[in-house]
Amino acid sequence: MNRQAKLQKMYDKRRKRASAKLKTSSKTPYISKADRAKVALENATVEADTEKSGNIKETS
Repeated sequence: MNRQAKLQKMYDKRRKRASAKLKTSSKTPYISKADRAKVALENATVEADTEKSGNIKETS
């Protein structure tokens, strides 16, 4: 491999790495089933608390 080919290969490699860093993923991050269940449970308790506090205000 001659000198110019080596330099071109190094340049292409650096350019490819730089463009990969800049590229943002449109894919949403994976959330495990256990984490989804935990979030759903927290949301359910928050909703239940707001319903209870709403009922107390309405009856007062």
